[in-house]
Amino acid sequence: KDMIIEPEVFSFFKNLAQNNNRPWFHENKKSYAAVRQNIIDFSSDIESRLNLSDSIELGKLFRINRDVRFSKDKSPYKSNISGYFKRLGEERRGSYYFSVQPGNTIIGGGFYGPNKDDTFRIRKEFEMDNTIESIVNTKDFKKYFGELIGEGVATAPRGFDKNHPNIHWIRKKQWYVLRKFTDEQVLAPSFAKEVHNTFLAIRPFFDYMSEVLTTNLDGESIL
Repeated sequence: KDMIIEPEVFSFFKNLAQNNNRPWFHENKKSYAAVRQNIIDFSSDIESRLNLSDSIELGKLFRINRDVRFSKDKSPYKSNISGYFKRLGEERRGSYYFSVQPGNTIIGGGFYGPNKDDTFRIRKEFEMDNTIESIVNTKDFKKYFGELIGEGVATAPRGFDKNHPNIHWIRKKQWYVLRKFTDEQVLAPSFAKEVHNTFLAIRPFFDYMSEVLTTNLDGESIL
C-alpha cells in the first residue's frame, strides 16, 4: 500500500503559522509528533523506492526549530517539514530534497552548497564540455523541472572568461532543481509515486555530476 501524506500535516502547519510561539507548540506537541511520524513513514517509503535503482546512505529530517541567532524574524519554528536523502559512497554525488508546506511543497535535489574544490571542478567541466546542455534539455528534465537553478556570481568567477558560451553554467555556485506541488497533489494517493518519478528524473544529472566529481580534468578516476 502506498504511503500517503495525511491532511493533518497541512492543518498543523496552517495553525502553526498563526501561532508560531513556544506555548502553543508545547500544547500541540502530540499533533506535531503525529505529523512528524507521518513524514518519517512517507520518507521511508520513498527511500525504499529510491533504493531499487540507487543506493541511499541515509534519509534525514531537518529540525523544526529555527536558528534565530542571525535572523530578524524571531519565530521559533519553521513553517515546513523538510528532509533529504544522502546517496551512498564517494562515487554517488548529489542529494534528494523534499519540503512539505501548505501551498509550497517542493521536491528536488542537486548541489546546494558544494565545497570550493567541487565548485571549481564543476566549473572547469562546464568550461571544457557541453554535456550539461543535453541533460537539461531532455524532455523529462524539462517536464519535471523546467530548468537547472542556483545562485551565482555576477559576471564570471576569477580565472574564467565572461564571454565563454557556457558562462551561464560556469558562473553558478549552486546547481539544483525544484518541482512545486499543490496541496491537492500532495494529499493524492499517487503522491509517493510522483515523488519517486521526480527523483528518477534527477538521476541523469546526478550520474553526470558524479562522473565529473570523481575524475580529474583528464577523465581519470580520483577515488
